[in-house]
Formats: sequence, structure tokens, C-alpha cells
Amino acid sequence: MIRSRRLLPLLAGLAWFAGAPAHSQQPAPQLPPPHAGYSFPAKQTLNYAVDWRVFPAGVVAFHLEQDGDLQRVSVTADTIGAVNLIFRVTDRFQSAFHRSTGCSDSFSKQLIEGRRQVNSELHFDYTQHKAFQSETNLVSRITRHQESSIPACVTDSLSAIFYAASQPMTVGQSFQVPLADAMKTIPVTMKVEGREEIKTPAGTYQTVRVEPTADAGIVKNRGNIWIWYTDDDRHLPVQMRARLFWGTITFRLTSVEQK
Repeated sequence: MIRSRRLLPLLAGLAWFAGAPAHSQQPAPQLPPPHAGYSFPAKQTLNYAVDWRVFPAGVVAFHLEQDGDLQRVSVTADTIGAVNLIFRVTDRFQSAFHRSTGCSDSFSKQLIEGRRQVNSELHFDYTQHKAFQSETNLVSRITRHQESSIPACVTDSLSAIFYAASQPMTVGQSFQVPLADAMKTIPVTMKVEGREEIKTPAGTYQTVRVEPTADAGIVKNRGNIWIWYTDDDRHLPVQMRARLFWGTITFRLTSVEQK
């Protein structure tokens, strides 16, 4: 059975690295600003087909849109086919980050997973160096509020996919980002492993393969995640894959729309 809390790590790109209590709070690296000359898309929709092992499992759409200095990212994720009959998932995610610095502004999610329905809002206040989260269970009507300390600039688990595209990607090199999720901040290393030709329903692309790694979190010693970005100035994420003990999930780009 596939639940979106299992799909979410790949949906959000890096979310699982902070999904479990860390063994220790590590010093947070500085978030490198976007590379000079890089431009985030003013408006773009990326559509993906999602496979679990060898089975079609869902469809996901990422919509990016400029809002002043903010880059807004919205995601819709829905199960399809046999998976939809077993356990229906209809989830929505939103994030926003500053185009000039990469610093995240907010992250929210609305989850409908079978009978489970949860809404969550996460906001970053850099003047107070605090993250504030409000989560409501729409079934039980229970709401909880949390806050935690954050460094001067962080990325979130959804923004990180597209913020990373603004960084130079040289094979054999890596860069670190402070990822804020689950009310803690974890250093994540983005390793640029190699070049690879990738075939997707949207076409064939020359790509660079990037593997995010962390020394703490739920994915430690349990699996891997990779993102294939186009080997050009766009760094378009055309494929994403998570390999965990319960199976492999792959996102393949099906279309790109400038709307």
C-alpha cells in the first residue's frame, strides 16, 4: 500500500531527511545564494508520471510562478489506477522562497489519505530566527502549534528542489544546504555524481545526476534519492527517484507548460 507520507519524501524532494528525530543538532551550513545570472521561471508547470516499482501509481504537477521577489511552488499529487482503488490520495503542497537569496518564506500542505485529513502551515520568521508551525487534524479537529529555532536562512523540503537548480552543478563537486522540516534544521549535501542521458515521456535529455545525502533523519541507512537535472542553464528536474527498503518510486517528466 502506498501512502502519500511515503510519496511525500520524493514529492517534496528532500523532506524525508528531517522526517525523524536527529541524533544530534548539527551546525547549519549557510545557504548559498542563487548563482549570478540564473533566472527562475516566471511561470511554468512540470507534469510527472509516478511509478511504484513497475506499477503506475500517480500523477504529480509542480507549478512555479513569480510573485515579486517570491518564487511560489504549488504541487498537486493524486493516486491513479489500482493504487487509487486500494488507497486514494489527494494531496496539495505549497511553498515560497525568495528569488534573490533562496531563503524559504513558507511551506504548507493539505493531505487527504483515505480517512486521514491534515492541514499544516509552516512559516519562517528570520527576524526572530524562528519557525512557526500550525497543524490541524480535520477529522479529530485537534490543532497543535510548535516553534523552533532556525539559522539566518533555510530552505524547505519543496523549495529545495528548485532552489538547487540555481546552483552550479559540476560533476564530482557538491554543495550544502540547511533544510528546515519537522521543526529542526539538518545539513543536506547535494552531490553531483555524474552525467547521464535520460529518456522520459517528455523527451530525451542530457542530465547531471544529483544525490542529496544527510547524516541524520529518516532516510539515513535506509535508502537513496536522486534528482536528474538537465545539463544546461535551466537545470530542469526531469526525473526523480527514491529507493527505499519498501520499493522504488520514480517520477518521470511527461510535459512542460509555460503557464
